[in-house]
Amino acid sequence: MLKSAEVRRQVGQRLRELLPAATGWQESADSRIGSQTADLVSRFRLAGQDHTVVVEVSSLGQPRQIRASVTRLNEIRRELPGAHPVAAAVYIGPQSARILKNNGLGFVDLSGNCYLAFENVLIEKEGKRNVRPSTRPLRSLFAPRATRVVRVLLIEPARAWRLEELGKAAGVSLGHSYNVVKRLEELAWADRDADQRIRLSKPADLLEAWCESYTYRANGITSYLAPERVTRKFMGEIARAAAGAGRPYAFTLNAGATLLVPSLRLPTVHCYLEGDSTPVAQALGLRPATEADGTLHILEPYDRGVLHGAYEKGGLKVVCLPQLYADLVHYERRGREQAEHLRREAMSY
Repeated sequence: MLKSAEVRRQVGQRLRELLPAATGWQESADSRIGSQTADLVSRFRLAGQDHTVVVEVSSLGQPRQIRASVTRLNEIRRELPGAHPVAAAVYIGPQSARILKNNGLGFVDLSGNCYLAFENVLIEKEGKRNVRPSTRPLRSLFAPRATRVVRVLLIEPARAWRLEELGKAAGVSLGHSYNVVKRLEELAWADRDADQRIRLSKPADLLEAWCESYTYRANGITSYLAPERVTRKFMGEIARAAAGAGRPYAFTLNAGATLLVPSLRLPTVHCYLEGDSTPVAQALGLRPATEADGTLHILEPYDRGVLHGAYEKGGLKVVCLPQLYADLVHYERRGREQAEHLRREAMSY
C-alpha cells in the first residue's frame, strides 16, 4: 500500500493534470489551518483568479474514513472560507463519492476518479476501478491481542512510543507489537520520528476502522433483573460487590456515558467484569433475566485488554474513551448519537 506522502505527491501531480491551464502552482505539505493540519495545500491561478485547494489524504478511502475526512475538511472550510476542500485516496468508490458530494466537497483519487466543482471549474470522472486493491484484510489488525496495541495507541494519540514501551503497555510480545505497528505504517496510520519512536498520524481513521470491525456483542453478555430502579447509587453497589469479589470491572455503554455526561438517561447498566459474574450477582440479590428484560448486563471481556486504561469518574470506573466510543457506535439505543457526542466533547480526534 502506498504511504500517505506518496499519495500526497501523486495527488499534487494529478491536480496539475486535471487543470492544465492553471499557472503559478505552489504546494505545501502538512500546513496548519486553525486546529487542523492539511496534508496538502495547492495554490494556483486560473482564468484570472487565484485558487487554493486543500487536500485531506485518506489511506483507504472507505466510507467511514471519508466521513472522518468530511469532519476535518468542514473545519478547514470554516477556518479558510475561500479554499476548496478536497479528499484524496488511492481509490474513492461510489458510496464515498456520494458522501463527499452531498457535503459539497471535492475528491481526487489515483485510480482516475475525481470531482472538482468550484467557480468556473467542473470536472467529474467516475466509474474507474481501484488500481491498487488491498490484498491484506484489516481483520488481523483488530484481532483480540492486536487491539491491545491499538487501544493503547488511541488512549494517548499524541504520544511517541518506543516499540518496547508499547509492547509492555499493551501486554503483548515485542514481535506482536512490531507486526501491528508495521501494518499501521503500511496503512499510513502511524509513522516514526527521527528516533524511531512510533506515533499515530491518523488516529481518527484507525478508530473508525476498528469500529467497523467491532461490536460490543463480541463480549459475553449475562443479564439480570435489578431489585430496584437503576441509579448511580446502584452502580456504586455493583462497584463495591465487584471489589469485594476481587474482580476488575468498568462501566460502559449508557452507564459509562452517564458518568461523563450526567444529563444522559440511565435506562440500563452495562458493566465489564472479569470472570464468573455469579458471586457478584448473588451479593447484589439479582435474578437472571433475558437480555430484553434485564436491567443489568454483565459483559465478560472478549480480551483482557478491554479494561486497559479504565479510569475513575465520580468514584466509579469507566472504560477508556476509545473503548467506550467503540462500544457505543453499534449500540441499538441511540448509541451512535451518544458516541458522536462523546467524541465531540471528550476526545481530541
